Amino acid sequence: MIDSGVLYIDAGRIVAASPASAAAPAGFESVVPVSVGGTIYPGLIDLHNHLSYNALQLWQVAHRYTNRDQWGGAANPEYRPLISGPMKLIGPDPDLMPAVVRYVECKALVAGTTTSEGIELFSNKGARRLYRGNIRNVEQTDDKDLPGAGTRIGDVDAASAANFLAALQSKSCYILHLSEGTDDAARNHFLALQLPSGGWAIASSLAGIHCVALKPEDFAVLAAHQASMVWSPLSNYLLYGQTTDVAEAKKAGLKIGLGPDWSPSGSKSLLGELKVAWLASEAAGSVFSAAELVTMATRTAAEILHWDQALGTLEPGKRPDLLAIEGSSGDPYLQLLHANESDVRLVMVGGVARFGAPPLVRSLGGEGLETLTLGGQRRVLNLRQASADPAVGQVSLAEARDRLQHALANLPQLAKQAEQQGSPLRRMLAAPEGEVQWGLALDELEPTGVELRPRVPLPGTTIPTGPSLTTAAPAKPLSETIRPLKLDPLTVSDDSSWLDTIAGEQNLPPWLAPGLRELY
Repeated sequence: MIDSGVLYIDAGRIVAASPASAAAPAGFESVVPVSVGGTIYPGLIDLHNHLSYNALQLWQVAHRYTNRDQWGGAANPEYRPLISGPMKLIGPDPDLMPAVVRYVECKALVAGTTTSEGIELFSNKGARRLYRGNIRNVEQTDDKDLPGAGTRIGDVDAASAANFLAALQSKSCYILHLSEGTDDAARNHFLALQLPSGGWAIASSLAGIHCVALKPEDFAVLAAHQASMVWSPLSNYLLYGQTTDVAEAKKAGLKIGLGPDWSPSGSKSLLGELKVAWLASEAAGSVFSAAELVTMATRTAAEILHWDQALGTLEPGKRPDLLAIEGSSGDPYLQLLHANESDVRLVMVGGVARFGAPPLVRSLGGEGLETLTLGGQRRVLNLRQASADPAVGQVSLAEARDRLQHALANLPQLAKQAEQQGSPLRRMLAAPEGEVQWGLALDELEPTGVELRPRVPLPGTTIPTGPSLTTAAPAKPLSETIRPLKLDPLTVSDDSSWLDTIAGEQNLPPWLAPGLRELY
């Protein structure tokens, strides 16, 4: 921590981070520093998010589940009308897809996230690509110091534990769901990684998401192989009534990152998930200090990605990804844990001011700004890019919000149209030759060969780990089960129902909802 510090930036690199009393580095002698009026932190690195779904509101979970297979498909009557149905109507639509991408990226950006898992797009011509927007995605960066992480391994590459190990060794980082749930079936997804020789298909590249079912000896195995873990406590509590034994994971020496999962069963942003992690840590006996939790979302996350030579801290030579929070008194780590989105005064990615208070963003070179109000605070977005995505680049946040609000309010009509004229996906694929259209590649709604879990056989079987993607035909047309929905607001500060919904969630421990209300 530097009290009254100055951060010097040039050509997309940090030149120095110094006390204000120190001499300016060479070349900066005549530069007048811009005061942010608060505390500067490294940008938040989100290691677990299904961004495409973050236009959907928090789900009131009706049951306590024990593993991932129980809630994500036909076994759950709420999943189709609330999650998979809306996304299948919106995702392939050429007008709505750009709106989703713009909206969910801005939702992350305004809360200080500068890196997240990416949004994958596919075209009617068979091409696939990652959306390249204003925040970094972990999978593809075009920066030799930021090697792309894997977040998907196709079935063919994971037909055995040995093949899975080979896939792990081909990347510097693979971020994959692992043992999501609380029962033996969930733990078996980890045990499936044991090789016939007694060794393990685990490498330093593996970052296991959730790991709720793991026992102390399992954390020791991961740590011995220098693997890591990504913790998503709110999603765990909402669905399973408990979260990962992080005290044992810490005792084993495991590196731990953070991610909010998605808005249907998690926090709106990593800034929000930090609050849940703090409350969970305190309830478990003060497992982590405030500084350790902030580190999970910054420096440790960069280490898990093997990006720590370029990101994760604010020091010379690194990329200037940062956020600034209102206020500069007291413990800065506790300050971040207590901050909400309206306290965010500035977000920079690669030295470009992307969001913040209007005078700050303008003084740092922002042009063509879009104005918005968050939590009663006037803010601006700088969404201009030299290489703007052709499908998304011309869509403003305001336009994206309008399109999505209208679409979600009219889901039954969209479903009827799909039943009469063919689904949006079918219409997209049938577009005239020469007309390229792009849609969202939605995680695991249909088998695509790029599932998000290591689908190696379960111990003693030929049954792959991960949820089954084959589903029976639904009993009713979607138009008879789907209902109008509301767009999830960007922030908790602007969502009058979010904390009330949390308070009504039956699986949460009794301390969580009151604790969140106090922190917000």
